[in-house]
Amino acid sequence: MTTPQILAFGVIGLMMAVFIWDRFRYDLVACCALVLAVCVGIVPFEKAFSGFSDDIVIIVGSALVVSAGVARSGIVDSAIKRFFPNLNSLHTQLALLLIVVAVLSAFIKNIGALAIMIPVAFQFSRKTGKSPSLYLMPMSFAALLGGLMTQIGTSPNIVVSRLREEITGKSFTMFDFTPVGATLALVGIIFLIFFHWLVPERQNENPSLEEALDLKNYFSEATVVEGSGFDGKMLNEILKLGDGEVVATAILRGHSRLSPIPDLILKAGDTLLLEGGPEPLDRVVTNAKLKLAGKQIPADTQDGDITSIEAVVSPESTLIGWSARQLSLFNRRRVNLLAVSRQGHRLTERLSEVTLKGGDVLVLQGSRKNLPAFLQEFSCLPLAQRDILLGTQRRAYVPLIILAAAMGATAAGLAPVAVAFFCAALAMVVFRVIPLADVYKALDGPILIMLAALIPVSDSLRTTGGSELIAGWLGDFAAQMPPFGALALILITAMAVTPFLNNAATVLVMAPIAASFAQTLGYKPEAFLMAVAIGAGCDFLTPIGHQCNTLVFGPGGYRFSDYPRLGLPLSFIIILVSVPMLLYVWPVR
Repeated sequence: MTTPQILAFGVIGLMMAVFIWDRFRYDLVACCALVLAVCVGIVPFEKAFSGFSDDIVIIVGSALVVSAGVARSGIVDSAIKRFFPNLNSLHTQLALLLIVVAVLSAFIKNIGALAIMIPVAFQFSRKTGKSPSLYLMPMSFAALLGGLMTQIGTSPNIVVSRLREEITGKSFTMFDFTPVGATLALVGIIFLIFFHWLVPERQNENPSLEEALDLKNYFSEATVVEGSGFDGKMLNEILKLGDGEVVATAILRGHSRLSPIPDLILKAGDTLLLEGGPEPLDRVVTNAKLKLAGKQIPADTQDGDITSIEAVVSPESTLIGWSARQLSLFNRRRVNLLAVSRQGHRLTERLSEVTLKGGDVLVLQGSRKNLPAFLQEFSCLPLAQRDILLGTQRRAYVPLIILAAAMGATAAGLAPVAVAFFCAALAMVVFRVIPLADVYKALDGPILIMLAALIPVSDSLRTTGGSELIAGWLGDFAAQMPPFGALALILITAMAVTPFLNNAATVLVMAPIAASFAQTLGYKPEAFLMAVAIGAGCDFLTPIGHQCNTLVFGPGGYRFSDYPRLGLPLSFIIILVSVPMLLYVWPVR
């Protein structure tokens, strides 16, 4: 071994040890590794920040913005309500969730697809009375499997595509991953549906701050508009959209006040006084196309984006003792009162006539420019930093059209993936699918920084000859193995490393080694690069190797040991199925 090779192995080995130690966030560790690599000379000064201009960073960041746009539109939840309104058994609910998550993960970032469907899983959980833990871990694994199906489904696929281009001059295309990935997703989903019972039923014993502050009920009012599709329908048909979490306290028709009996036939112009949580209320209002109380706020460039926030009325607030109508909130402040929550009290009057009290929690709609000044002037305190979609405008089909256009452009070869998805992310902002102020919230800064820092660090193995050295060692070990044994060795190695590292970091380190390993044995590199991507994308053993597993860890109430219960047999199945499929689709000779 040469001195540069020793230094490259030392820096990457130290980085892996600190990753496994898990005392520092992974982006900080990656940046420190980059600085150390520059200091010891294995990364040239002029290459130190080359990762920040790499297509991988652009693709991953753009995919996160596109995912957030699809999630914000609410179209997935609406489609499930429309086409699958009566799913009551655990197996059918789980099958639908896993299939939808897997298919979405093929086209948007898998953590984004999972985030879209988690609220639906909680709705199903309440309907069946089962613990959310029975849904969430299988959904996380389905998201990982779905990401294997296309080039943009997960970061490892993007990385190996770039490495193949460097080695052979030709990148993997969008759907080169589909034959093997779709087979693995299908087999994995069947396993998860029938063996979900391997996961014990857990409860979330450590709710987040947002969950601890979550209010049970808000009081709001909404009007049936002509052409909404619910003119002439019964009241219970609208309330079904809230999955039993929204009730009507009264129906106002002209000057009459009607009792909210379930079979009451609604008419255009009827005002419904509703009570429920903010998310169920939003589902009812959005899917039934009801008009919330208040007037239309012009979303012009002077006022900025329109948003909704939660705020608590402090004891010193000048709002106390006044109603929204008396204060003339809209005319004077361009702010709408959309809902009120008062602990231990059910409100029965119209929203504009509710006399506000200290401790009331309000949902206020206004421009991002005006709301902070309003809260300060009237001594109201923001309750929690969470997205409140009630009253926000969403363009349901625009994000799907944008996503389809990006996919079509890449599939037809009209534009590279990085350019197509950057344009898609930009379109999400231009067409106001995502408010400008929320764009940078959608970007996962730590993962982008980690990717940019690790690209030159991992490349030091190649530039110093370290990857060829490891490939030689593995080649000696696998020299007597048949092709399927050599391929399985790479797959298992990547799968074993991934639980302790971020999956993108695993690929950045393992893919050059796999390519050199294949060349040492005289094999084509494609199947081995694919094996690395599959191994890095299939982290089923820990909650820390992939963001999807981490995302469901708290809400599912899981323990660390719960993941191998379901993940270990699934990993064996993936190995058994993927090796022959890779050899069939990507022959090594």
